[in-house]
Amino acid sequence: MWRNIASNALTLFVVALVVAGSALAWGKREFSSPGPLVAGICLKVDKGSNLGVVSDELAAQGAVTSDSIFRLGARYTDQSSGLKFGSYLIPAGASMAEILALITGDGQSTCGTEINYRIGVAAADLVLRQLDPATNRYVEVAKFDPATDAAPPEFVAVQDAADTRLRVTLAEGVTSWQVVEALKRAPFLAGEPGDLPAEGALAPDSYEVDRGADRAGLLAEMTMRQSAVLAGAWANRAADLPVASAQEALVLASLVEKETGVTEERARVASVFVNRLNQGIKLQTDPAVIYGLTKGKGVLGRGLRASELRSNTPYNTYVHAGLPPGPIANPGRASIEAALHPDTTDFLFFVADGTGGHAFAATLAEHNENVAKWRAIEKALAEKAAADAANGGVLQP
Repeated sequence: MWRNIASNALTLFVVALVVAGSALAWGKREFSSPGPLVAGICLKVDKGSNLGVVSDELAAQGAVTSDSIFRLGARYTDQSSGLKFGSYLIPAGASMAEILALITGDGQSTCGTEINYRIGVAAADLVLRQLDPATNRYVEVAKFDPATDAAPPEFVAVQDAADTRLRVTLAEGVTSWQVVEALKRAPFLAGEPGDLPAEGALAPDSYEVDRGADRAGLLAEMTMRQSAVLAGAWANRAADLPVASAQEALVLASLVEKETGVTEERARVASVFVNRLNQGIKLQTDPAVIYGLTKGKGVLGRGLRASELRSNTPYNTYVHAGLPPGPIANPGRASIEAALHPDTTDFLFFVADGTGGHAFAATLAEHNENVAKWRAIEKALAEKAAADAANGGVLQP
């Protein structure tokens, strides 16, 4: 009898082991297999939250097939105590293992609310936007200029939330004065900006910042990035360029930046300046003349006068040959690369062509033809504007 009991017990033990092994294998498959989400969601993990709360929320939103397996998997992989607060994009089909990696990773929020302070050439604005997890695209909620407008209620409601991401973005072609003045108005930054950075020394880029970040520290990071970009481009520059230093290359890049916003044109515009420098022809670039008048403190807001084209400022490239004495803006990486890798052309002239780009010419006769075409376009635009104004401001087809 005891032999039968022992045999039956052994059989039950083996069966239990098989069942446990099967259950473990099934749990592992469930934990690492694609999840049930058919569209992405944004998961918010609050400060002080725990694995139980998070797993319940995931189950409620249909992101996991079993909150119990999710918790067991976290404990099995020693990640149960590694939650990082923030808002995380959980993509469609994400496995429990992938979800766990997202919420215990570097703690950088990947969805939710973002405030982006965009510093542009003409103005600066604060943009509040939220990520739509279903499309993985940001949707603008509110926008305002902190210099002139009151903050809208939508902005006030989230500006101090712990999981709101903060960003400062510099447009290509802004001046150092414009950047510093705008940063003074950023409500989520702290401290004085310090001395005005040298023109051209700041990298147009997007910077994620913490609330209360130091303004001078942020400017130092912008300077460091620009220095790295310039050093890398200078080290790999084309041969036989008419610039003797990285600083002169930065000056040339700033002229390219201010002359065109069309990516495909940058190296062609650079070729015109390079050809003129090689042939000893004055650069005759209006943005440099304007900088000599404004010193980079805002935009001129009108066309240049004939007297201003004859003004004897150091930046007047109609009067003085060669490059101006310094950059006239903060050029982006693309313009720096264009200045150091210009196209090979025989162009000496360019003028606007009415499409946002420019018409290029190798001879003065060709250039004069292009100028005549542009003047005709300007005249037609002016006549249309006058007609629209006469019709009560209603745009005519």
